[in-house]
Amino acid sequence: MDRYVFFGGKGGVGKTTVSAAYAYKCAEAGLETLVVSTDPAHSVGDLFDQQFGDDPRPVEGVEGLHALEIDPEQEVSEHLTQVKRNLSQQVSAAMVNDIDRQIEMAHGTPGAYEAALFDRFVDVMESSEAYDRVVFDTSPTGGTLRLLSLPDYLEGWIDRLMAKRRQSIDLFEKAAIGNQEPRRVMDGDPVLAHLQDRKEFFETAGETLRNDASFFLVFNPDSLSIRETSRAIDDLAEQGLEVRGLIANRLTPEPDPEEDGRGARYLRDRVETETNRLETAAEELSPPVVAEIETQVEEIKGDRLARVAEALEIDVPPYKNSD
Repeated sequence: MDRYVFFGGKGGVGKTTVSAAYAYKCAEAGLETLVVSTDPAHSVGDLFDQQFGDDPRPVEGVEGLHALEIDPEQEVSEHLTQVKRNLSQQVSAAMVNDIDRQIEMAHGTPGAYEAALFDRFVDVMESSEAYDRVVFDTSPTGGTLRLLSLPDYLEGWIDRLMAKRRQSIDLFEKAAIGNQEPRRVMDGDPVLAHLQDRKEFFETAGETLRNDASFFLVFNPDSLSIRETSRAIDDLAEQGLEVRGLIANRLTPEPDPEEDGRGARYLRDRVETETNRLETAAEELSPPVVAEIETQVEEIKGDRLARVAEALEIDVPPYKNSD
């Protein structure tokens, strides 16, 4: 198993519970484990009945397990503040106010959200030397896919920006007469340097995701969830990311054989329908179904998470650093 493990899926399928259960399972197996929540609902804290913040904190009662919760809105604000700071150092004072207005307008766009969250993802991965396994409870499928596709999209975009920037500096240099300042700008242009840094950042991030990360998708036994999962598998494959397995969550428990009331008959019909859908998933989707988890009657908190971890039949081999 790779060091970084991602659990994705359509919103509301229970991936937070599954990711927390897998992290619990890893810690119980003796691995130093960090579970990272990117869900705005911050439900990892609810599962462990404990508050978490932007820095890893030990999970009470589970040795070897830490958790942190990323606040997407805070990440976007901090990301845009840093962009403002960088640009203000690279443009004239007359342009700063215009740039600030443009950046504020970009605050609510999906691109800003995904870029900021992606940066934080990579920051967590780069600072996780203390952990054998880092488990990510990702955002709903659409957002996750946009997040993971950023390296490919932005690498090409940055290449084009850098080409335009070089052309602009070259034209400015040719227009200058008796002044070597343009040459100095070309040799140490801060915008080009920043774009090159970002390009290398995304290249490294993409390599890490493709070589050192495992992806699992959580789905519910309904047609909509299965179709969404199928699209997610294809979209991830386009990014060179292979889904290792599928987790069927919130399956209806079958009643005891002696039960024959109206409720029992309803449950049997529902179990039969879900069984057919699981068979469809096994036939039509390429990754195997590696776990089937029944709906829990009680709210999943604390020790009850261990029951889900037991049902989660995903191996927990140690991560072996090739270095």
